Amino acid sequence: MITSGSLTLAAWLAALLASVGRESEVEEERTLARRIRQGDAAAFRRFFDRTHADLLRSLRRRGLDAPAAEDVAQNAYVWLWEHRDRIEPDRSLRGLLFRIGLTRGLNHLRDNARTEPLPDIEFEAELSGDPATLADLRRALGEAVADLPERRRETFTLCFFDGLSHREAGEVMGVSPRTVEHQMAHALKAIRAHLAPFLDDPKKK
Repeated sequence: MITSGSLTLAAWLAALLASVGRESEVEEERTLARRIRQGDAAAFRRFFDRTHADLLRSLRRRGLDAPAAEDVAQNAYVWLWEHRDRIEPDRSLRGLLFRIGLTRGLNHLRDNARTEPLPDIEFEAELSGDPATLADLRRALGEAVADLPERRRETFTLCFFDGLSHREAGEVMGVSPRTVEHQMAHALKAIRAHLAPFLDDPKKK
């Protein structure tokens, strides 16, 4: 078993899989969206500061190098500001930004004849133990995601790796939050089954 202090690998995996889908502060985002729509540059700067690093990580995770990711992100923000009259405050502004950025990012990969890689697995907890076992876990999670049907894989990537809420992911994909929730439930079931060998076996306790 791999542990980090009192944290078992199984407990870490369970917590990780249970925490997908960031809960947005919906009302605050709506306020920002209304202010940006009205041309409030300070509100736009606040939105930029809150989302820029996340958008860059998402673009890098999909295979863009650092300069290309920065260019795509900057273009997405410029488009959003120049077309701020199209912002609908009742819809997710963060989701709209990611839809613009990721679409442009995937177009960049297509135009440069590159394919989207598997998402990089980032361990947020410090787990001690056999490095080979940790490598196996990273590989198994990547394989589990790769085996998902395309739309389910996209949903899981947006919610799990990019940290979007169901509402935000729905905005990116053009579907309802309920559809995202349904896709995530099936994705998590498949991934838990794939990662079963890494979980504690209660029979051994």
